[in-house]
Amino acid sequence: MSTATSDPARLDGKTAVITGGGTGIGSAVAKVLASAGANVIVAGRRAELLRVVAQATGGHAVTCDVRDANDVAALMATAVDRTGRLDILVNNAGVPGPIADVADVDMDAWRGCLEINLFGAMNCLQAAARIMRSQSSGSIINMSSLMGLQGYPMRTAYCASKFALVGITQAMARELGPHGVRVNALLPGAVSGENMDEIVARRSKAEGRPAADIIRDSYTDPSALKRWVDPEEVGRATLFLASDLSSATTGETIKVDCGRF
Repeated sequence: MSTATSDPARLDGKTAVITGGGTGIGSAVAKVLASAGANVIVAGRRAELLRVVAQATGGHAVTCDVRDANDVAALMATAVDRTGRLDILVNNAGVPGPIADVADVDMDAWRGCLEINLFGAMNCLQAAARIMRSQSSGSIINMSSLMGLQGYPMRTAYCASKFALVGITQAMARELGPHGVRVNALLPGAVSGENMDEIVARRSKAEGRPAADIIRDSYTDPSALKRWVDPEEVGRATLFLASDLSSATTGETIKVDCGRF
């Protein structure tokens, strides 16, 4: 006699909050998690973009600036008020930060990058940790970057924020593990979309080089698969870490980079 078992890749009945959920990786993650059955709440600063994603996923949009701890508290409260739980946090909100040599970088822009990518991420982590610890379950996915493992010229602010997220992931995994909460980090490489288009354009201006040359030399040719990462591929990796497919995985960093060794 066969015994039916639940599909560990399904997220039916679970609530997922995705910050930076209006575009790019965040939008793709929301769609993948929703297709696996999750109740999706997308958060960000641009309400009109969030509404489009919420409509596409059958989810809910919340305008939130992660730099504001009160905004973040209201976001997490919305999740709990709607479903009674917070099962998944995808800590994805972020900005590229200044692209400049360290000797010339605008320090106000440098600090601004850290305010969103690091302090904003910590606001979300603190609020989610309190809820998940009390319910003795949950999965947190921090969206770091390949630049959280390797320093990259002209990107000191971004690298600093993403390196820090890797360390925070490991520390929180040890703190929250006894409470049944898993904490992992994804490290995307060069992901196609609006964000990379902006970065390439800014690099082209700063370096005085054609965008096509920068794409080939810095992003596609260095990868084993010779291509960009698609946002949906990051979404599928997020599903792995959000679901019971990774039930014994915590404190881990996983690259999604087409093999940029």
